[in-house]
Amino acid sequence: MNWIDYVNPLQGTDSIYPYSNGNTLPLISLPFAMNAWAPQTTEAGGGWWFSPHHNRLEGIRVTHQPSPWIGDYGHMTFMPQTGPLKVWAPERSSSFRQKDMIVRPDYFKVQLLRYGTTMELAPTERCASIRLTFERRDEARFILSPFPGESAMTIDPTNNTLQGYTTAKAGGTPDNYRMYFVVQFNCPIATENSGLFDQKHQILQELSGTDERLGAYVGLTLPDNGIVEVRVSTSFISQEQAFTNLNREIGQRSFDEIRQAATDVWEKQLGVIEVESDDVEKLKTFYTSLYRTSLFPHALHEFDATGEQIHYSPYNGRIEQGPLYADIGFWDTYRTSFPLYNLLYPSFMNEMMQGWVNAYRETGWMPKWASPGERSMMPGTLIDVSFADAIAKGNTGFDVESAYEGLLKHATTVSADNRYGRKGMTEYLQYNYMPADIHTHESVCNTLDYVYGDFCIAQIAKHLGREEDYNKLIERAENYKHLYDPAVGFMRGKLQDGSWLEPFDPTLWGGPYTEGGAYQSSWAVQHDFLGLSEVMGGRQAAKERLDALFAAEPAFKVGSYGFEIHEMSEMAMIDFGQFAISNQPSFHFPYIYTALGYPALTQHWVRKTMDELFSSHPNGLPGDEDNGSLCAWYVFGAMGFYPLTPGVPEYVLGTPYFKKMTVHLENGQQIHIEAPNNADDHKYVSGVQMNEKSVANLYLTHDQLVNGGTIRFEMSSEPPAEVSDIAKLPYAMSKNNK
Repeated sequence: MNWIDYVNPLQGTDSIYPYSNGNTLPLISLPFAMNAWAPQTTEAGGGWWFSPHHNRLEGIRVTHQPSPWIGDYGHMTFMPQTGPLKVWAPERSSSFRQKDMIVRPDYFKVQLLRYGTTMELAPTERCASIRLTFERRDEARFILSPFPGESAMTIDPTNNTLQGYTTAKAGGTPDNYRMYFVVQFNCPIATENSGLFDQKHQILQELSGTDERLGAYVGLTLPDNGIVEVRVSTSFISQEQAFTNLNREIGQRSFDEIRQAATDVWEKQLGVIEVESDDVEKLKTFYTSLYRTSLFPHALHEFDATGEQIHYSPYNGRIEQGPLYADIGFWDTYRTSFPLYNLLYPSFMNEMMQGWVNAYRETGWMPKWASPGERSMMPGTLIDVSFADAIAKGNTGFDVESAYEGLLKHATTVSADNRYGRKGMTEYLQYNYMPADIHTHESVCNTLDYVYGDFCIAQIAKHLGREEDYNKLIERAENYKHLYDPAVGFMRGKLQDGSWLEPFDPTLWGGPYTEGGAYQSSWAVQHDFLGLSEVMGGRQAAKERLDALFAAEPAFKVGSYGFEIHEMSEMAMIDFGQFAISNQPSFHFPYIYTALGYPALTQHWVRKTMDELFSSHPNGLPGDEDNGSLCAWYVFGAMGFYPLTPGVPEYVLGTPYFKKMTVHLENGQQIHIEAPNNADDHKYVSGVQMNEKSVANLYLTHDQLVNGGTIRFEMSSEPPAEVSDIAKLPYAMSKNNK
């Protein structure tokens, strides 16, 4: 079985600025590689530079873009051409037949009809092998087109190379940022058909230069068979390092050898989970989702000539030792992606977490949204949760003491630079919440994220034996209660004097909330749903609040946003009430039912969401995919358990999606997930056994999973009863700490 054959990188690419079906790109890349590659169909689209509806190609693009909202850096496009020279993207574009274009994680192929040329690509971590087959032979050339920013180009006919650098970026780098590259051809360069072009697309006769958005075209002396292999390498460190990467990752290997190596890497990555099913579309959706969880973050580190791991730091502009990662936001990924890595890829998780420790050492603060350096996007400092989750699940192969130092710093210290640390910490420490009349933007969501962050840092303090820190932080973990107004049944903005922000409307977006309103923002208390239910009037009352959320009309008011943002549109279109699965704050809503003792409703909503809102198609995602987070939600849903409280080594039970799955763990153990009578009309779980012993609780522990064994779900057409015994419910601070 070749798992990669089920992957469709076009999933989620049918997106536009006003409406997201994923906001993804069709990325050809190794897992967590430094570079990805993707077909570019319209440079004019800004962050939306590929569409599955287009039938013209402007080139294959080396990209690091984690989201169209964040932008790209170190990006360039590569395009073969024959006939008259055209370098401007719209003028050089060539038609292609969509049915003939092959996009796989390990391989890309397209026939450029205008130029009678076929282009293929296979990736490595920092390089790519490109094979060009020219059926037309007149004036064959290869174009490298950079983006705004200074670039340098040198065409070297003696060594058949094009080399240089680009400074193209959207942000998050110091002034000395550069991405170096080398392009090596296995045929002679035709000097008379080579040169540079400037940002106005004017042709220059020079073979070397440095200027704003300077590009190059390289004439090729074709062999008799018309096939040319092009080796491309990149480095953020130096030109010399780009050659080192080229020799290390490609060397003298052929295109076919590089492609096979890429296939093997992906087969190992995807084969961690083996699914047995006769439903091919469900297999495609599952393995495409698993592929999407394995693309971000990007590794920024490289290996020097002696094999030492080094990286260019976008935080201090120096070359540093050790690993570093980028192009990910912790607000997006702490809920699902990172918990999935802790289970499936713990060695990778340990290296990545050491990378964030290195980022802290290089800037003095833990990162919040790295692309490649700090972009300071989204509320909270949710890296707190990711460190706590790794440590709680035994993944401590990084400098835990330094990690704790950095986390405690932003939990207790006011940053003079608003890009770093927690915004509004002076007021948070004074009031135990962020007053909405001082912080008119996202005061509720920032407060709740700080509270959960404090709980998670407390778990690390406990691990390290820092009892005094633990007691202070765990006390702060109850601060969510300051913002709950029982009169309206929601979290809401509170002023300095303790009065509530007026007027109140649960469908009003923005203001004290982030990409949502009170419906979407009142349940961010993942560490204490029993405590939250107490302030709501008890578990039954909390359950009724959730019922009302799912039953409500998907109405919204644009509020402080001033216009209809895409998250509003996506919630309204699916008609799942106020359950805005398109955005991360709603991810855990179905599983809260199980935390309160009502597993049937979790099972109903999880199955309905997976059935109706996910597929492998270009419109196959219900909102922004965001660095693997939405697809990791799907993967957990399919396995039948979910990390409701990252930072605590537990998973609440859901409803498995397949009759049989096998998870191959890194420690050599296997998790067999069996649900033999699973079917569309048997979506409810009537009983669970772990290694032939009945599971009375509504959760499994991380230790149970990593020790391996068989989880057997008995499925039924009848919903299970309410569980009234609190001892059987998943973790809640109010239950477990008192």
